[in-house]
Amino acid sequence: MTTSRLERMTRMRRWVIKIGSALATNDGQGLRVDSIDNWVAEAADLWRQGIEVALVTSGSVAEGVARLGWKARPRALHELQAAAAVGQMGLVQAYETCFKRYDIRTAQVLLTHDDVANRQRYLNARSALRTLLRLRVVPVINENDTVATEEIRLGDNDTLGALVANLIEADLLVILTDQQGLYDCDPRTHPGARLISEAVAGDPALEPMAGEGGVWGRGGMRTKLRAAGLAARSGTATIIASGQTPEILGRLAAGEDLGTWFAPGNEALAARKQWLASGLKVLGTLTLDDGAVRVLRGSGRSLLAVGVTAVDGDFARGALVACVDAGGREVARGLANYSAAETRTIKGLPSDRIEATLGYSYEPELIHRDNLVVL
Repeated sequence: MTTSRLERMTRMRRWVIKIGSALATNDGQGLRVDSIDNWVAEAADLWRQGIEVALVTSGSVAEGVARLGWKARPRALHELQAAAAVGQMGLVQAYETCFKRYDIRTAQVLLTHDDVANRQRYLNARSALRTLLRLRVVPVINENDTVATEEIRLGDNDTLGALVANLIEADLLVILTDQQGLYDCDPRTHPGARLISEAVAGDPALEPMAGEGGVWGRGGMRTKLRAAGLAARSGTATIIASGQTPEILGRLAAGEDLGTWFAPGNEALAARKQWLASGLKVLGTLTLDDGAVRVLRGSGRSLLAVGVTAVDGDFARGALVACVDAGGREVARGLANYSAAETRTIKGLPSDRIEATLGYSYEPELIHRDNLVVL
């Protein structure tokens, strides 16, 4: 136990707890209800201590496969969607039954990428989740796999957990997995691998240490690192720890030095900037010259067409686009005031020539600073 970890944990009053497929299921053959019961007991104890809890859980497809009597996870999208629909019934039933033993009410919340990408739906989801917490209800959250397609899929529940942390402005995201945390190399192939106790979310030096996911889970350690970086945008700290460790949640709350702690390195973004930064489906890319990159990073000003050297993608006005430097590294993203075709026409031009070139002008900025977030 370290005093610094304990001091930090006493300030963590709103948690998002993510439980992965490798923990929640019996290798794809139904749910580990006894394990779920244990985590619920620990979450209920946190709840009694005044810590607000939201749960992000995997397992609907695996539970559906078991209920349908299938021997393996299907590949066809329509079969995956059907399995998710069947399995979601059992998943929610398991959590509701377990929480009911502690007189704690639960609510099912299913989200898709569109619920995050659309500003109005994002705000609706935010309001609903925060209201549930205010009413002393534990939200049990999963991706809506029954309607999600590859084009609108969030991708994994690590990312979903981070987005929920953004939505409710959580203090802590706990990602429970089948590993003790982040190691400096793969512990399955390197017996001398060292557990990283603390790191800064978003540190690019961590990427080479990450591996990939398994058959039943879509996320590996790489997605967990990305989730920690995404959660940090709302000032949320992240802990990646083993869900197989006895009483893991209570021991984390008590300040034990378990798992890997990811500190949010930068100042928390305002809610609207969080939404922009969280947009997972950018529809185009703008390549900027060195001067534009310096302006965005150094002064927080709007992006002008004069600083754009290339345009990729086919996007409409108001679409979310990424801004990259000459080396292809993303430096910002925001909502474009002009379509891809219009941007190709005015790129490299000063703002006072937009109207003469297009025959009209929406705005002098290509992306206004209020609709732009520097990454």
